[in-house]
Amino acid sequence: MSVTAAFIMPHPPIILPQIGRGEEKKIQKTTEACREVARQIAALKPQTIVLTSPHSIMYADYFHISPGTEARGDFRQFRQPELGMKVEYDTDFVKMLCAKANIADIPAGTLGERDKTLDHGTMIPLSFVNEQYTDYKLVRIGLSGLPPIYHYRLGKLIKETADDLHRNVVFLASGDLSHKLLPDGPYGFAAEGPAFDKQVTRAMDEGDFLQFLSFDENFCDAAGECGLRSFQIMAGAFDGVDVNSKLLSYEGPFGVGYGVATFSVAKNDTARHFDVIYREQNMPKYDETQMDPYVRLAKYSLETYIKTGERATMPDDLPEEMLNREAGVFVSLKEYGQLRGCIGTIGPTTSSIAAEILRNAVSSGSEDPRFNPVNRNELNMLVYSVDVLDVLEDIDSPSQLDVKRYGVIVTNGRRRGLLLPNIDGVDTVEQQINIARQKAGIGPDEQVKLQRFKVVRHK
Repeated sequence: MSVTAAFIMPHPPIILPQIGRGEEKKIQKTTEACREVARQIAALKPQTIVLTSPHSIMYADYFHISPGTEARGDFRQFRQPELGMKVEYDTDFVKMLCAKANIADIPAGTLGERDKTLDHGTMIPLSFVNEQYTDYKLVRIGLSGLPPIYHYRLGKLIKETADDLHRNVVFLASGDLSHKLLPDGPYGFAAEGPAFDKQVTRAMDEGDFLQFLSFDENFCDAAGECGLRSFQIMAGAFDGVDVNSKLLSYEGPFGVGYGVATFSVAKNDTARHFDVIYREQNMPKYDETQMDPYVRLAKYSLETYIKTGERATMPDDLPEEMLNREAGVFVSLKEYGQLRGCIGTIGPTTSSIAAEILRNAVSSGSEDPRFNPVNRNELNMLVYSVDVLDVLEDIDSPSQLDVKRYGVIVTNGRRRGLLLPNIDGVDTVEQQINIARQKAGIGPDEQVKLQRFKVVRHK
């Protein structure tokens, strides 16, 4: 047996009559579609349901898989404490999945459980399922801040685990769509909201799993989407398989998009290894002979260290300006469009810019506390940039900043936070200063000294 079917389901608490108190009638199509999903699951009689939820425990760089033998939850946060459920976990499935993730270098496991109670992203879909079928064990998985391909690969491991255990498995991808469909919705309106929902529901209906991986991160953030990473994991559980797909319903009367879709195995299809396609599409096309020498040096430094364990020696063919000038340098790494590491120095700490790059490139790939060290398999996917800092200038007011032109340093006593200029998603001076404060652990009401600086960015 294997993953025989998958379903995308939303999780609006208002869909339950005890909570909606009549408002649930405005999403009657969604209710009917969820009941149809429950009927299909009951007909399949799965031994295990694997459910991914945006509201389970979530880490930036780790997939949390719920541990233990069972868990309970209720809807007390929605004023219905008597309404709840208990689930039994599939411990054998969890154990094997964690072992496979460790071998595949996918950061997933049962560590870091802050709260074992079931979340509403889990309970809403299961409320419908339990009306029709209860003879299953659950595997509950949270999402992460890792790039889409990691979510897809976790889905592949779920498929492998189901195969190896000979389990009849159904996958439930819990997730709402955009939260920005209407001006009077919970998060207001953004044009990206309806655009996202149109694209993602088309992908559901067509079984276009590559589209799930290919959405622009800034576009998704602007749309206020909820469940895309759930769908990415689900897609991986059908790696190399053609599917029969159908969008059962779509509604958004409260300003949040609710989509319900079904997917079942049709046949094997070697053209549907979407992690391979996505990797090829996103692999940097570096021409060593045409690379900026600053970037080439950073790449050489980190690759030498990762491959050999030794630090690189200074090359002979560097421009004089890199050897004769001192400056602070930041080396940034991105993978699949997301930050993978960034370490630097505000002022010079070595004898030259070149030496600064050699050292900071290794630090960016191995010492940034926000990320696990870069491994050898990632090297071909890294995109490098090198920022060489100009002199620092003291300023009196945020009005003297420009997020595109200047970086900022905030200082309070011995605490100091820096943010580089022209960073994706940082559009205002207020954002820039607040992020720099957070990096330094400086509260929003504490006084700070402001400095600005320009950089020359090499990429």
